[in-house]
Amino acid sequence: MSTIFSKIISKEIPADIVYETDNILAFKDINPQAPVHVLIIPKIEIPRVADIIVSEHSQLMGEMIDAANKIAKDYGIDEEGYRLVFNCGDNGGQEVYHLHLHLLGGRKMKWPPG
Repeated sequence: MSTIFSKIISKEIPADIVYETDNILAFKDINPQAPVHVLIIPKIEIPRVADIIVSEHSQLMGEMIDAANKIAKDYGIDEEGYRLVFNCGDNGGQEVYHLHLHLLGGRKMKWPPG
């Protein structure tokens, strides 16, 4: 299934890319919810966090977290703090069915979210 994220990965659609490896891509969210709002996605299609298979995807998940930490440092929010969010399914707020990790920071986050 083709999503907007697969089109960004294949460079069919432009994005403001902030980080890229062989396995992941990170770019600024087009509808930011914080001063820093970056989406970190795998270059393989995994529809939802519920579709992660530990034996197959644990390395990839670790790489996504490492990327989030590096990007947070690059944006200077690593010391003050930031939030990492996976949305899963309609009730979880997922709009694009390609796994993505939100990195949000640059302001005080509220709790509870949403």
